[in-house]
Amino acid sequence: MPVFAANLTMMFNEWPFLDRFDAAADAGFSAVEYLFPYDAAPEALAERLERNRLQQALFNLPPGDWAAGERGIAALPGRFDELRSGVDRALEYAAATGAKKLHLMAGIADPAEPEARSRYGQSVTYTAERLAEKGIELMLEPINARNMPGYFLNDFNNAVAIIKELELPNLKLQFDIYHRQIMHGDVTVALRELMAMIGHIQIASVPSRHEPEREELNYTWVFDEIDRLGYQGFVGCEYNPRGATLDGLGWFKPYARTLP
Repeated sequence: MPVFAANLTMMFNEWPFLDRFDAAADAGFSAVEYLFPYDAAPEALAERLERNRLQQALFNLPPGDWAAGERGIAALPGRFDELRSGVDRALEYAAATGAKKLHLMAGIADPAEPEARSRYGQSVTYTAERLAEKGIELMLEPINARNMPGYFLNDFNNAVAIIKELELPNLKLQFDIYHRQIMHGDVTVALRELMAMIGHIQIASVPSRHEPEREELNYTWVFDEIDRLGYQGFVGCEYNPRGATLDGLGWFKPYARTLP
């Protein structure tokens, strides 16, 4: 049975950020993820995880100036020193939270531009090697152009090619089913073909990015297929609830944990 991680950036927004850990645990989640942890102290995150017996599934490395529209800096020329500092900072949070998977955002850049491709390869290699020293996997996630126009890594085929080319043992594919369906479709076949390199899976309805039910995809089938394929990682719930978070968790009830 898949083990689901509540995305605390998008879910449980009815609570202040740190209280979302408590709310997710009370709702039956055994793991959490979020975009960025850096506005909270590492010790505060660690305390909430321990208190609620939650595992940290994933978070992103620093993305540059998010408020100004930056969506990562890995493919941006002239930002390598900032990327190195960001890796140091992310590793501090990984040590505190026990996270074993981190996602590196590429940034807004032209994937056909040679300088951007060269910089991205350098950034990915450096980050993966630093994370490997701590036993952490690095995730690369293709993101669709509708949600993030101009994003460098906007195609699953390109992501797979980069992972194969670099041949880094801790470099994995972050398979967001929502993005996959929008970009390419053929979700089940892609899961079967790529499972060996998948390090993390995320879900949401398509096209609305709400709870994983209704709309285009039969998620009951997809969850069963993930089990059949032997996937052992977390499944991140990276969706925007249609209404109140708790009101939309009917789909999750068969998978919720029960604590003594």
